Amino acid sequence: MPHSKQITLSDKAHGLPFSKGLLAQSFTATGLAPGRSYEVASAIQEDLRERDELAITVDRLRELSEAYLSRMAGEEHAVRYRKLRKLAKLDKPLIVLVGGTTGVGKSTIATEVAHRLGITRITSTDSIREVMRGIFTKDLMPALHESAFNAWRGLRVPVPHGANPVIVGFREQTAVVSTGVQALIDRAVLEGVSLVVEGVHLVPGYIDTRQIENARVVQLVITVADEEAHRSHFYIREAQTDGMRPVERYRSNFGNIRLLGHYIEDLAREHEIPIIYSHQLDRTVAETLEHIVNEAINQE
Repeated sequence: MPHSKQITLSDKAHGLPFSKGLLAQSFTATGLAPGRSYEVASAIQEDLRERDELAITVDRLRELSEAYLSRMAGEEHAVRYRKLRKLAKLDKPLIVLVGGTTGVGKSTIATEVAHRLGITRITSTDSIREVMRGIFTKDLMPALHESAFNAWRGLRVPVPHGANPVIVGFREQTAVVSTGVQALIDRAVLEGVSLVVEGVHLVPGYIDTRQIENARVVQLVITVADEEAHRSHFYIREAQTDGMRPVERYRSNFGNIRLLGHYIEDLAREHEIPIIYSHQLDRTVAETLEHIVNEAINQE
């Protein structure tokens, strides 16, 4: 029976079996929908079986993949696939930093990006802050024990005349958390492992990415321009977390959250860090991936 024919990758140790699922997953990184990716991978599998090409090299499989993507999904997906293959051959780990204010979809976008790029190490600056809270007591570092939009409550020094306490508190908290982020990046670079970090504390200018050697670092900021669309994200998040992240807490602090967003975006423009406007999730993920891949390749 045709479907019983086993396809192997001939240049892999012990003839590693061909995996339609893994091939389809590599296609989703081009922005192609999972269902459509599976269709393309299935078509390649059937083509190989019909022609009895049951021992295939990786290079030959990639050549077929590009051809089928161009024919079945469009040339733009074939081009992205080619760039992703080039990215996979880079000799340095990839460090991706996804910033933006609370509730713009950073964690969802970062998780999708990491999955599609095959990066297994992903963390948030909130997790880093939580670890640091266990080390530094509230008496020692009170700003660290507040939410980013309420860090001003932990300020122990007078706010300079004319300064906004919300921004001053956030800056103090970000400066502390940034030391933890830097340590995490240094560890990943030392181990040669790619890493995705997302969080409100990834503010342009606080970490000098130009000083990070032996890695390709891509930093970007996510934003939601429309206030009502941004506000709606908190209702969705409350539902997705079964009330663990109640909307009222964020709604009552929405002004502070938007203020931090403008502050982060102003610094992004000052430091020439790209700002990606979040609209429909798949489109935003595709745009984010496009930027990351192009930027990483251009750092050669």
